[in-house]
Amino acid sequence: MVISSQPTGLDRAGDEGLCGQPFEADRDPASPNRNLTPLTTTVDSEGRLTVGGCRLSELARTYGTPLYVLDEATLRACCRAYRQALETHYPGPSLALYASKANSSVAVTALVAAEGLGLDAVSAGELLTALQGGMPADRIVLHGNNKSRDELALAARRGVTVVLDNWRDIELLTDLAPGLTEPVRLMLRFTPGIECHTHEYIRTGHLDSKFGFDPDQLEAVLKHLAACSWGRLTGLHAHIGSQIFELQPHRDLAGVMADALALARSLGHPVTDLNVGGGLGIRYVASDDPPSIEEWVRAVAEAVAQACRQRDLELPRLLCEPGRSLVASAGVTLYAVGSRKEIPGLRTYLSVDGGMSDNPRPITYQSQYTALLADRPGAEASETVTVAGKHCESGDVLLRDVALPPATSGDVLAVFSTGAYNASMASNYNRIPRPAAVLVHDGLADVVQRREQPEDLLRYDVLPARLSPVS
Repeated sequence: MVISSQPTGLDRAGDEGLCGQPFEADRDPASPNRNLTPLTTTVDSEGRLTVGGCRLSELARTYGTPLYVLDEATLRACCRAYRQALETHYPGPSLALYASKANSSVAVTALVAAEGLGLDAVSAGELLTALQGGMPADRIVLHGNNKSRDELALAARRGVTVVLDNWRDIELLTDLAPGLTEPVRLMLRFTPGIECHTHEYIRTGHLDSKFGFDPDQLEAVLKHLAACSWGRLTGLHAHIGSQIFELQPHRDLAGVMADALALARSLGHPVTDLNVGGGLGIRYVASDDPPSIEEWVRAVAEAVAQACRQRDLELPRLLCEPGRSLVASAGVTLYAVGSRKEIPGLRTYLSVDGGMSDNPRPITYQSQYTALLADRPGAEASETVTVAGKHCESGDVLLRDVALPPATSGDVLAVFSTGAYNASMASNYNRIPRPAAVLVHDGLADVVQRREQPEDLLRYDVLPARLSPVS
């Protein structure tokens, strides 16, 4: 699908009538997490939005809606921004691991692997997806606060690094040890006690967390692992949260982790990896102001290097785990506008053919997004509407009180920065099939996730014979 397109010259800065600014004249390809739209977003000669050289409304007609669109160029740019920033600002070895929970698919894995990144998985499904996508096992880590025996066995057999989250992980691996031919590569996760200003559900670094060992358990765990011949502790891990705009908590984390590194090495563990997690936020609406990828990496790298120098420690390999900031800005979700309900003096509801089953973030986190009509991005946004989903739930609202041009049934609505935690958190609520996903690049669109059909939702249902309808 090749669409003639031209870069837009529009500068909508400050124009809240378009629910934020759809295009930025000063767009910085090195800071894709700060862009409201994918890097390749343009307006074609007919005034219609294109991404990756593909007209969005044509994608909607061809592949149906709702539709996840992922821009390959933006995803690659994010990967390169992390890799290059680490090479520039950290004096030792480094590796960025894609937090695949943000958007797990074989195609995304293949792109991330090709860009030289590693990957973190939190289930057998994510792990198998990573391996199928060509991610080398030695660049994969397995997280999780309640890993099953089968998940641990799969990781150990495939040579994946296992992140120890609790004593049960250790007990299960001890039981599995007789069947292992090589020692398991291990990383130890602990809670650093650092809290950030983010939604309570995505804060993971403070002490009241289900993740990781408590700091006062660290020495006991390290001493216990020293006697476990079945494993080799090569790394330490901590993570302080998600969608974070502050840099200071990440700097504070460096000192806490350097102390843990010194303790681990003093107890005989050959720890070479320090994994500081991820958490860098992105720009969902015009008022969001996250640090750029380079600013985040520079702050973390300098803090880790300084903390290690102060403790006379040999520099470890620096690992980080970006998820949202790698893939979110590459994504656009397309919806078809349906019904309209006007409540005079109160609100106008504009309903679309998706909602909380393909994007549960608004109802879960009260998340906000930027949206435009795909074929009229420059039209005057003369009315305020609430964009509602089609599910039987009053809270199924995607965009509340946003300014848009007058929309009618059949118009295509493009919602930006949906590449993270939309497809991966999608459900079949109300027995609605999950959307298809396409990867766009240089005017070509490839289906990377087939659309579910209503019949697919019956595949795993079993009707007991005693309940079968009488013929």
